[in-house]
Amino acid sequence: MGFEQPTPIQEKAIPVILKNKDLIACAQTGTGKTAAFILPILNKISKSGKTTLNTLILAPTRELAIQIDQQIQGFAYFLGISSIPIYGGGDGIVWEQQKKALELGAEIVVATPGRLIALLAGGKMDLSSLEHLILDEADRMLDMGFSDDILKIVNYLPKNRQTILFSATMPPKIRQFSLKLLQEPEEITIAIGKTAEGVTQSFYSVYDDQKEALVKHILSQKNYEAVIIFASTKEKVKSIYKILRKSFDVEAFHSDLEQVEREKIMSNFKNKMVKILVGTDIISRGIDVVGIELVINYDTPNDPEDYVHRVGRTARADMEGEAITFVNPKDQYKFQRIEDLIGMEVSLLPLPEGFEKGPEYVRGGSKKKGHKSFNSKNKKPSKFKKKYPKSAEKRAGNQTKTSQGDTNQSKRSNKFSNRKNVID
Repeated sequence: MGFEQPTPIQEKAIPVILKNKDLIACAQTGTGKTAAFILPILNKISKSGKTTLNTLILAPTRELAIQIDQQIQGFAYFLGISSIPIYGGGDGIVWEQQKKALELGAEIVVATPGRLIALLAGGKMDLSSLEHLILDEADRMLDMGFSDDILKIVNYLPKNRQTILFSATMPPKIRQFSLKLLQEPEEITIAIGKTAEGVTQSFYSVYDDQKEALVKHILSQKNYEAVIIFASTKEKVKSIYKILRKSFDVEAFHSDLEQVEREKIMSNFKNKMVKILVGTDIISRGIDVVGIELVINYDTPNDPEDYVHRVGRTARADMEGEAITFVNPKDQYKFQRIEDLIGMEVSLLPLPEGFEKGPEYVRGGSKKKGHKSFNSKNKKPSKFKKKYPKSAEKRAGNQTKTSQGDTNQSKRSNKFSNRKNVID
């Protein structure tokens, strides 16, 4: 399969898992975390000779559950060990297929928490023989509000088991949550908050109304084979898709799609039948597609860790890739937090020829400064009109106010001064 030597997380995690110790493992995306827990588990099942349900793997999304199941099938091809993916979002036929597969039996079940609870509540699963519980992308599951569901699931499991928790980040809530599940765990940490060395990272300081033209410009500079564009909401995903589909081979990936549609789009993207995928952070975790050349953050992610996951879609397995982020004035502080997390300053690119000047980027400023792109009071109205287009003039606001307007503004400022202080 092309494995010549273990990655750092595999080298450290596999011996611990083989010793039956509980484990908390933290490593960035694209470092081989999935193989780090699948390979030793398959080895243990193979040596035991048992054919009963042995391992439960919990994942935050359908796509990740499907992917883990596919990797298990690949690794276990000659072992006679079977796995079943259990996830929601399908129709009644899928539901019946999952229940029937469980009745026939499998050594490994890969599930999303919500659908698994439904099966457990219906008495469709016997977990008495379970020896391993694995939580993949644990931080993501907690962010999605699955902590209570996970605790409910644990109540169905034997107390005498090995529990393994894998996460790309290690916030305090993960450590606190792990105390409820694990017993005297060993801990492994590999480069928390760092992006892969093979990623070339850069950003543009832009206004929102410049993003559309800029993303078109970037995509037209090279015949890319695999690109992911991340947006903040599914509505924005749909909007970008409508803009790009006229000129590029693109698909939109969002939660409004039926599961069959999502699987088809992801399959086409992996097989290079679709070259550009636009989506939300739902595809920033656990989607392993070989050869993604470019990641574009159309919107700056709110959480610095999300930036690491997005960028982690490229430069996987020691390959090279590029990540470009669009930073508008109000997101400058967010991007500075990202730079703090990854421990480096990302290169600021000048806007291409023909573009109006973007907002000034203030690096290293306070939150307040980071939200201001320029000081319009320092510019004379006449020069301002010549230098910036009408849309930019609207952004800065009309500097000439009527006396009545100034009076109204003063009243509003006084009225809300206390509230503003509280917000600040």
